[in-house]
This record gives sequence, structure tokens and C-alpha cells, in this order.
Amino acid sequence: MMSDFLVEIGTEELPPTALLKLSTSFTEQVKNGVSAEELNFATIESYATPRRLAVVISGIDTQTPEKDIVAWGPPKKIAFDDEGKPTKAAEAFAKKNGISIDDVQLENDGKADKLVYRSTKAGKAATELLPAIVQNALDKLPIPKRMRWGASRTEFVRPAQWIVMMLDEQVIECEILGFKSGNITRGHRFHCDTTLEVANPAAYASLLETSGHIIPSFEKRRDMIRTQVTAEGEKVGGVAVIGDDLLDEVTGLVEWPVALTGSFEERFLEVPAEALISSMKEHQKYFHVENKDGDLLPHFITVSNIVSNDPAQVISGNERVIRPRLSDAVFFYETDKKVKLETRLEKLKNVVFQAKLGTIYDKTQRVMSLAAAIANTIGSNADYASRAAELSKADLVSDMVLEFDKMQGIAGCYYALADGEPEEVANAIKDQYLPKFAGDTLPESLTGSAVALADRLDTIVGIFGIGQPPTGSKDPFALRRATVGVLRIIVEKQLDVDLRDLLQQAQQQHGDLPAGEGLVDTVLAYMIERFRAWYEEEHISAEVFLAVSAKGLSQPLDINQRVQAVHSFSQLAEAQALAAANKRVSNILAKLDNESLIGAVDHSLLADAAEKTLAELVQSKAAVVEPLFQQRQYKEALANLADLREPVDAFFEDVMVMVDDEALKNNRLALLKQLRGLFLEVADISLLVPAK
Repeated sequence: MMSDFLVEIGTEELPPTALLKLSTSFTEQVKNGVSAEELNFATIESYATPRRLAVVISGIDTQTPEKDIVAWGPPKKIAFDDEGKPTKAAEAFAKKNGISIDDVQLENDGKADKLVYRSTKAGKAATELLPAIVQNALDKLPIPKRMRWGASRTEFVRPAQWIVMMLDEQVIECEILGFKSGNITRGHRFHCDTTLEVANPAAYASLLETSGHIIPSFEKRRDMIRTQVTAEGEKVGGVAVIGDDLLDEVTGLVEWPVALTGSFEERFLEVPAEALISSMKEHQKYFHVENKDGDLLPHFITVSNIVSNDPAQVISGNERVIRPRLSDAVFFYETDKKVKLETRLEKLKNVVFQAKLGTIYDKTQRVMSLAAAIANTIGSNADYASRAAELSKADLVSDMVLEFDKMQGIAGCYYALADGEPEEVANAIKDQYLPKFAGDTLPESLTGSAVALADRLDTIVGIFGIGQPPTGSKDPFALRRATVGVLRIIVEKQLDVDLRDLLQQAQQQHGDLPAGEGLVDTVLAYMIERFRAWYEEEHISAEVFLAVSAKGLSQPLDINQRVQAVHSFSQLAEAQALAAANKRVSNILAKLDNESLIGAVDHSLLADAAEKTLAELVQSKAAVVEPLFQQRQYKEALANLADLREPVDAFFEDVMVMVDDEALKNNRLALLKQLRGLFLEVADISLLVPAK
């Protein structure tokens, strides 16, 4: 029999930035629990508003299926004595299964006659299982810090207020988060501040929407907000900028969204747009509006949680709130510009970067030297890179950044331009923080790239050098993100640099570090290993990455080129056979006492046709692929070597390598070593063979 199930957890206002994550997790955990109990169902829907998490499951089994239980006991010769009487082993088997010895049967399990007891286990009612499933789902929610309320020891992300749990029209009796379950939910805090009786799970969503003045679906509410905000932007002749993070947060703040447009004085537009946007977004949760050229317009869009009889009053109230915020931004900007960036450097001596690594001022001095060295390596202006690095953190002690922390770098760029610094230097100050997150843009210029690399490498080497590398989920200095940023800049900006060299220069800038011995090797291994997750996202197998990393390389751009080439090679029909052949060769050579004693191939000693053919082809292929290796055209080189599959297969089919004739054996080993050497120029493709 199939039914519908509803669970709703009513609470005080849930954290808006976490609402979607909480809802997704709750639904997933309930789904997992239902599936684990073998309760089949048709569909599952999640609902989430600021005051509730809910799940509706349609077409769920009312009980778990019956199960046939088969319990095997000891063999007949152990279960009965010579006179055919039950032994203690048989009696113990019967007692274990709660039956009489007379109820035990003998059957052959395919090997011998054994005692067996067959029974049927009745299914469990869904109403008995669902409360525990829900409680387990709540216990597993990703809540960093749970809170208690009143005198209760119960903990949750926010104080609970009511619980609804129903199977069709029936209330499932239980107690969760200190509340007895029922069929009573609540409407909008202002438009429907009353209780609502849920007739059945299928009626839940429509009841809230039509009677409770609530849009219970997070996705539907988010789409409504997007549509409304877009329309409001068009009304004032602009384009509303709708970031996903802000959209999700606003969706988590309202139950009945109503978008309204307000305005502010055009004089505020003299301030850097980023400061105004930061103020509107971070403090007020407003969407900003731009013209078709991307310039900020003097309008904002707020999403109200009520349908007002006088929306003009709501708009006016929001305009009164935002005006002082924007006035602060104007004041900070004008005040900051009165002081040159370089005069702020002295204040950085009082700002600690890390207790064992000195102040922010100390860090900028290190980054200056490293950025200049990197700029020289990548063909950029070393003086510009050094100057940008020197000024890179000066805005951290400005009023603007102290008030709007996300303006760091951006404020510095504007202040540098106002001070008459070269535009490339100013832009590099802004670009030092790029990329900020996965998929973010990279520094535009080589100067910006040099500063961004130097800043990250200084941090990574320093933190590793004082013995505080990331462990598990703990990464207080965001070294994983910094590492991926370094790799992305080098690879995507096509910078031909050696990471080992850069790390050595970074360590030199730090001087003596407590964990300095072997530091470069440790950090290099850590950073190269970050490539693994990168390639997983590109659906490149771990075997491909391992085949390249086995080379022990330290140039990220070169590593990436090789990985892409090996990945392409691995898709060829010949790849697995050649990988297996390389594995076989590797195993043969590994058994030698000293592989280095094997010399060059002596063509006069070639006897069999298969080895002659292979030797000729290896020699000719070497002449073709060597220039390709020099030009890093690894993909073309491996594709060319794929032709060797058939002659390699023929060699192993027809030729015995480990013969008694020492000269002949060593010559064949030399041929195999030469063959493997061709592939090793790119990667150890023997590692493409899956481990058994």
C-alpha cells in the first residue's frame, strides 16, 4: 500500500546563508534513511523558508517488505551423534533461533547436509520507522554550532517551535526536538499570524501558499525573486545584477517576496562603485543596477517580506537607511585620498601577519623581492612588480577597508591612481587577490600575476616553514586555495616557470625557518598534489596524473601539457596494450641488479624478425619524436608512438628476452629500455594499467 509522508520542522528564523544547504542535507538524509529501510517511494520534495524545513514523500510504502530468513547450522555429522541423537551443537542452534529441535530441518547447501531453519520476517510499519529516520537526519545536518533554548538540553541550529509529521491523514505520534508531533503548521508571521491545519501531505504546499501567504518552495521563491528583481531593473532603464550568493541569501530571508526599487543621490557615484555595491550588498542585501555599459546607476532593489498597502513608505524607509551608509563611503574615500598610500606603510609595522612570520610590513618586504624576481623570469617589469608589492597591503589600514573589508586591493588601486602611480602598478594592487575562488578571473597583467604569485608563495612557504601545514579540514591560512591560485595563474597565463625555483627564492626571503630543512621538497609535493583534484574536475583519471607525477617534475605548465597529452593518448585504442607492455618492460628491468649497465642496442646481434622490426621502428620513431619532445608537443609525440603497438605485441609473442646467451639477453634488454625510454620522455605510461 502506498501513502504520502510529510515532516515539517518549525523554528525561529534560520540562518539565511545556510538555509539551502540545510534543506538539501535534510532531504538527502531523509531519503537515505527511507531507502536504507527499504521503503520504496515515488517522489521526494523539499521545502524551506526562514521558519521551516520540510520534506514531502509521495507514494511511500506503508511498511517494509517481508523477508525470508535462512539460518544455516552445523553439518549433519556434527549435529547428530552415531545413534542419531541431537548433539549440544544442534541444541545450541535451535536455542539461538528460538525453536524446538524438532523444527530444525536438514538440507544440502551444495557442500554438505546441514541443519537449516527457514522463517519469514514480517515487515515493519513505516510509522514506526519514520520518527527515527527524521531524528537521524536532523542529527546529521551540517550545523557548525548548535544552540540550546530554555531549560531544555535539546540542541538545534535555532530554537524549534513546532513539528508536523503525517502519513496521509494520520499524525505519526512522536517527540522531536522537545515537541510532540501534530498536523498544525503556521502561516506568514505578518500576513497570516495563526495556525493552519494540514489535511494531508499532498495539501501541504498549496495550504501554505493559498492560506498561509508563504511560498514554501525555496526554488520557486528564488525564481520569483529573480524575475521580480529583473523586472524592477528594467523599469528604471537598467540591468539588475543578480549574484547567486546574494540571491540565495535573500531567498532565505523572505517567505513572500516583493521586490521594490529605491534610489540614492547621483553624487554618491563619485565614490568607487565597488564601495557602494559592497555597502548595498553586504549591509542591506540590496541588488544594484547597472546601465548597458556596466556603469552603476543610482538605484537599488530590495526584496520585502510583506505586501505593503503603501509601498512608497517601504521604499522611503530603505532609502533613509542606505543614505548614511553611502555617506560613510564618501567620507572614507575622500578622507583616505588625503594621505598617500606609501605614507601608510609605517602603520603596517604594527599589524601582525603571523606571530612567527612577522608583521604585514615584513611580508611586503619579502613579497617585493620575490615579485621582482618572478617578473624578471616571466618577462614583466620588475620595477613595477616591486612597487606594486610594496604598496599592496597599504590600504589595509585605510578607513575604507576598515569599514568595507572586501574593498582591500580595490581601494588600494583607486588610491594609487590618485597618487599618480603607473596604471599597471595600481591594477596589480587590485589583481594581487585574484583568483579569489574557484572559477574566478585571473590577474590581467604580468605584473599583477607576479605580485599575486609572490604573495601566495610567501604565505605558503612561511606557514609550512613554521610547521603549520593544513591538516584534515583545518586550513586557517587557506593554503589549499592559495595553491590552486598559483597553479591556475601559471597554467592559464602560460607562464614557463619552475615552481621549485620560486619556492627556493621564497624560502630565501624568509631566512631561517623552524621547519626549513627539506621545506622546498615538502611544499612542492603538496602543491603538485593539488593538481589531482583539478584533474578530477576535468574528468581526467588519477592514473593519468600519476603517470606524469612519477617524473618528479616541478614546472606546472609543463606538467599540465603532459597530463593533457597522456589523457588524450589514454583514449586511443592502442593505449592499454602499450601501457601493459610498458608495465611488463618496467617489471623486467626492475629485476636487474643494475639497469644502468645495459648499453646501447647492437643491431648486429638482432636475430629474430620481430626484434629487428621493433628495433628499426624504435630508432625511426626516436628521430621523429625527439623534436616534438623539445617543442613540448607531447600529444603529437604520443600519438606517433601509438603505431608501435603491433610490433611490440609481436616482439613479446615471438621473442624470449631472458635467454641464456648473455650478450643476446642484454641486447634485447637494451631494446626494451630504449622503447620504454621513448614513452618516459613524456610520462610513465605503465601506470595507466589499473592496479589489481
